[in-house]
Amino acid sequence: QLQLVESGGGSVQPGGSLRLSCAGSVDITGRLCVGWFRQAPGKEREGVAIINTRDLNSIYSDSAKGRFTIVPDKTKKTVDLQMNALQPEDSAVYYCATVSQWYGSICRLLASDYYAWGQGTQVTVSS
Repeated sequence: QLQLVESGGGSVQPGGSLRLSCAGSVDITGRLCVGWFRQAPGKEREGVAIINTRDLNSIYSDSAKGRFTIVPDKTKKTVDLQMNALQPEDSAVYYCATVSQWYGSICRLLASDYYAWGQGTQVTVSS
């Protein structure tokens, strides 16, 4: 069973930056689609960014566009999420996820496509 671990969460002031990192028990940069999702208290889990690790095409939520960047790092075997200009509404538990090794469809910002999930890392943005 593939295991994922997120790191890099923490507390930051509005306008600050954080870089989240996702590592797996196998090299997740070899999985077709890797994504970052988040869930705030009382809200549903939402997609933030996903990347096709083969052609490097990525999809971002409207709230993440222009501020967040998803980056596979084949040297570290991680998929990172660089988050800039953070706002209080970005506060949530952030999860990384990946598709199965047999997944052969397009990469979408849809949680149900992803079968392996990490435990999450808390991001808190407040002054």
